Amino acid sequence: MDLSSWKGWKHSLGVAVEFAEELGISQDTISNFAAQFGNYLTNNVPADLAENRAIKELWEVASPEEQKIIANCMVKLAKKNL
Repeated sequence: MDLSSWKGWKHSLGVAVEFAEELGISQDTISNFAAQFGNYLTNNVPADLAENRAIKELWEVASPEEQKIIANCMVKLAKKNL
């Protein structure tokens, strides 16, 4: 996964989502996984890009339900940018 740029990150996520859909994984499962992945990124990826910092800060103040909404929006954004 390319985390070195915002464009690369969106593309990598889009490819992963597209692959999951091809495997028949439900949208709900993809969104739940994206929320879990968001937790991982928040704790393990440096927020060196402005976009990463913004997402990290939003993620840290969001409730678990809001995090799922953020994750779902990121999945949609990634798919749109393929």
